[in-house]
Amino acid sequence: MSELYIGIDVSKERLDVAFSDGREGQFGNDPAGHSQLREVLSEQPPQLVVMEATGGLERSAAAVLAAAGLALRIVNARQVRDFAKASGRLAKTDRLDARVLVKFAQAMKLEPRELPSEQQQGLQALIARRQQLIEMLVMEKNRLRTAHKDVKRGLKKNIDWLEQQIKHADQDLGSALRECGVWREKVELLESVPGIARITALRLLAGLPELGTLNRREISALAGVAPFNCDSGGWSGKRCVYGGRAFARSALYMSALVGVRYNAVLRAFYQRLRAAGKPSKVALVACMRKLLTIINSMIRHRQCWSPKLVELA
Repeated sequence: MSELYIGIDVSKERLDVAFSDGREGQFGNDPAGHSQLREVLSEQPPQLVVMEATGGLERSAAAVLAAAGLALRIVNARQVRDFAKASGRLAKTDRLDARVLVKFAQAMKLEPRELPSEQQQGLQALIARRQQLIEMLVMEKNRLRTAHKDVKRGLKKNIDWLEQQIKHADQDLGSALRECGVWREKVELLESVPGIARITALRLLAGLPELGTLNRREISALAGVAPFNCDSGGWSGKRCVYGGRAFARSALYMSALVGVRYNAVLRAFYQRLRAAGKPSKVALVACMRKLLTIINSMIRHRQCWSPKLVELA
């Protein structure tokens, strides 16, 4: 028998489901619909269930299916859409998107990935919320500089409120971290690296939960700090970085920026690149990549920072 793949297109109200054997179905994106879908899929467990990351709308359904022991993979929506265009599938509806997910899973030979636990999802949500508060605070402070006197009072109130909310978010993060043993161990490992503080460590783990499970090339590409070739025939273009996860990359950038000043390994590496004529931005991105491969190795081997580990990364 051929392997059965399931593609699920997620929207706010419903789940459009396509089977690799040609069947289709629709279920509500609610607890009742999730239970019905679980029963249908459990009758003939598929090789893989594929869903797009849809801003959190997929989480409840994914949790129900994962709890039922079904092999599941949540994929990047942009990659799936690029695959559809490359395959000549230019039309876009929910039913068609579900079919494309099936073809994508078959063509790419996707493997299932374990979903983060409820505790880990809670930590990720708290970290994301703290970052939102920081961004709002920066915007309000920027407005305050040039604001008319009639609105300054309101802006100051908003700034005070946001600062209090950030303090509460830090307290909530501390409590959640104490309850999550897996993340607590990883945060302690990352905090041993000169240049990485607790909040930065949490942002790195939230943005790159795959740390420690991928090789250095894969994790660099995932973060968007891997240089890609741009060659054609006899012409050799400049290597450049693009794509990846902006949330994790911004945390990595701040760590490298501090590291080239206070981390002896990164400082020596940065100075060597600058002495070789590399632009400061190129040297800093190289430091980001080196730091990422180091912490990836640290988490894989469960070792704290040490110069010897740097050689193995």
